[in-house]
Amino acid sequence: MATPEPGLDRHEWESELASIEDDLHDSPTETLPELTRLVERMLEERGYDLDDPVAREGEEREIVAEYLAAREVADRVDRGEDVDPGDVASAIEGLVSLFQFVLVELESP
Repeated sequence: MATPEPGLDRHEWESELASIEDDLHDSPTETLPELTRLVERMLEERGYDLDDPVAREGEEREIVAEYLAAREVADRVDRGEDVDPGDVASAIEGLVSLFQFVLVELESP
């Protein structure tokens, strides 16, 4: 199976983020799990192994740690737990930073 062109990935990801952007502002808690899944797909498609403990200790540990922290908050939302709005905001901020990081990484040779 051929790897998709980075430009196609970028367009798809940006379109998907644009489709949930209003919901992120209006209903951040409810939209967090969707943003988490988008960033998870992006990282996995770029080769990050989010479930490998070794990756959590290597060069990519900050990226993986940021994602895992946000996923933990999103998982709590999915389970219907009360989640502090500050935790939701922090998770969204981290995921948006990761989103931007992956887009910049695509532009690098």
